[in-house]
Amino acid sequence: MATIADPAPTKKPRNSRKALKQKNELVETPLSPVSAKGKAAKSFEKDLMEMQTMLEKMKIEKDKTEELLKEKDEILKKKEEELETKDAEQEKLKVELKKLQKMKEFKPNMTFACGQSLTQTEQEKVDKKKKKDCPEAKRPSSSYVLWCKDQWTEVKKQNPEADFKETSNILGAKWKSLSAEDKKPYEEKYQIEKEAYLLVVAKEKREKEAMKLLEDDQKQKTAMELLDQYLHFVQEGEQENKKKNKKQKDPLKPKHPVSAYLVYANERRAALREENKSVVEIAKMTGEEWKNLSDKKKAPYEEVSKKNKETYLQEMEVYKRNKEEEAMSQKKEEDELLKLHKQEALQLLKKKEKTDNLIKKKKETKKKKNENVDPNKPKKPASSFFLFSKDERKKLTEERPGTNNSTVTALISVKWKELGEEEKKVYNGKAAKLMEAYKKEMEDYNKNSASAATTSS
Repeated sequence: MATIADPAPTKKPRNSRKALKQKNELVETPLSPVSAKGKAAKSFEKDLMEMQTMLEKMKIEKDKTEELLKEKDEILKKKEEELETKDAEQEKLKVELKKLQKMKEFKPNMTFACGQSLTQTEQEKVDKKKKKDCPEAKRPSSSYVLWCKDQWTEVKKQNPEADFKETSNILGAKWKSLSAEDKKPYEEKYQIEKEAYLLVVAKEKREKEAMKLLEDDQKQKTAMELLDQYLHFVQEGEQENKKKNKKQKDPLKPKHPVSAYLVYANERRAALREENKSVVEIAKMTGEEWKNLSDKKKAPYEEVSKKNKETYLQEMEVYKRNKEEEAMSQKKEEDELLKLHKQEALQLLKKKEKTDNLIKKKKETKKKKNENVDPNKPKKPASSFFLFSKDERKKLTEERPGTNNSTVTALISVKWKELGEEEKKVYNGKAAKLMEAYKKEMEDYNKNSASAATTSS
């Protein structure tokens, strides 16, 4: 292949210096005013564009900073709210603490009319004691058990080697072979005991219900009293420091007699004190002297201590007797109070039963037609108990002003039960006279009503 020949280098013109000079002249010459203005406008537009972009960036940054500031403000507000709530809670706690401190200082001054309800174990103990004291409170033994008690010793004599199970089997077989006539006395005895037991149980149940009613009533009263006292305490703002009540020694209790040695020591102490001896030295010296003393010299001091001991024992007997009498009188008062409370409770129960009966009667009467009661019909006379209660109520209200109506009625019923037959006869006679007069009035009333019925027909 034919190779292409490189072009030959062009020769520079000789007049190149002149051309360069012309070029330099053209550059150095100033631009025309039209071209300068165009360049200025272009540079201004460029600057404007840059400024606009800068402004946009600034706006974006501003929005971001505003959003950040808003978020920070919200966080600060939340923290402030939390602090405020914490402060409010702390203030509430402080107020509650102050209230609790005041409550600690509160000491109610009131007497509880009814004792607190016994615990289960205490109640069981009381029931056991009742059963021991009252044989009727025990569950009665069956006719078979009563017969076994009578026959046990005889069967044991006949079968001495038999154990409990064998003897009980023998007794069971014998009981089955017994006739109805032989079983009859044991069955009658069981029936009598059962009736007595059921009566006791019913009475106890009724008393328990009554006591519960009374307790509820007393609880309400005590709660109201406590509330009144607490309000009074808060108003006054009493502040009392709690102090542990130490056991005070009974001033009436006779002091223990001094021993023979102490009698001697008391006698010697005055003389030794004059010699400016200390308490320890005096004790040591008197102890040594007492040891070294002979029996003859000790005898008068021992006689003195013996006499003191005898007088002390006599005084202690008197003191114990007085204490027992005080305890007995206190127990008597407590028993009387309990009797009163029981009576009150039973009255409350009776009232409740009466109200229940009245409600039942009202419901029954609503179903039936309302019958008009004749106002001319004579009223039933008061019973002997009501006549007695009229007289006693006046006395009791004068003797015990401010007592409840229920307590007064309870006291009246207790007094009525304790009245003798001769005293009751007076009221029974008055009641009988009133009853006779009522019967006569009723006869007249019935005659008049019968005549009125005939005339109307």
